[in-house]
Amino acid sequence: MNIKTLAATSKEHLEQCLQVRMEVFVKEQQVPVELEIDEFDASWEACRHFLLLDSDRPVAAARYRMYDENTAKLQRIAVLAAYRGFGLGRRIIEVMENEIRSLGVGFIILDGQTHAESFYRKLGYVTVSDEPFLDAGIWHVRMKKRVDA
Repeated sequence: MNIKTLAATSKEHLEQCLQVRMEVFVKEQQVPVELEIDEFDASWEACRHFLLLDSDRPVAAARYRMYDENTAKLQRIAVLAAYRGFGLGRRIIEVMENEIRSLGVGFIILDGQTHAESFYRKLGYVTVSDEPFLDAGIWHVRMKKRVDA
């Protein structure tokens, strides 16, 4: 694998991010496309989108946006099935965390699918929701991490 990480800076990058998300969330997990695509996908500038490429092939994508003045929210973290187990999820999250930390933001939250809860725990996230909740028909938990310490 020849993995390159980049922040989306063009319409083409955003389209590559959406290509990964369509494969993982819409095709694989059966999330309706109208729930997957939202106002933060209107342009590559609507929030911070990130992409991992294997040579020129998009293989992972994620985004973050500001949730409040001291909290960023990670969203739409997706790795193609053939690329899971190689640390790419960790890699894209760490890139976003480093950027968020450099902005002086204190906390990160995410709504993780329950089957991935242990993965996020290994990255330092703590479950803060009292109960799992449904989002797009999939069980999730809210998780949080302090990044300014």
